[in-house]
Amino acid sequence: MIVRIMGEGQVKLDDAHFTELNKLDDELLQEMESGDEQGFRRTLNALLDAVRGLGTPLPDDALEPSELILPAPDADLEEVRQMLNDDGLLPG
Repeated sequence: MIVRIMGEGQVKLDDAHFTELNKLDDELLQEMESGDEQGFRRTLNALLDAVRGLGTPLPDDALEPSELILPAPDADLEEVRQMLNDDGLLPG
């Protein structure tokens, strides 16, 4: 799957990693629902770090369509809330 982190670029991420990433996504959703700003910030950064670490960066000039778009590291609660689907940020 091709994943874009807003403001950074794209990475190719194997679907096998989504079980691990969905745990962070679930945690992020809980923190958003409770208004835990510190927890939200920590978990958003952990999620983005995991995507960066598990994925393979695509060249800046690659024109691959993104199948998933994640917020920038400095996104606030409201910006991320607008990006959510029924499952959170990630499918599944």
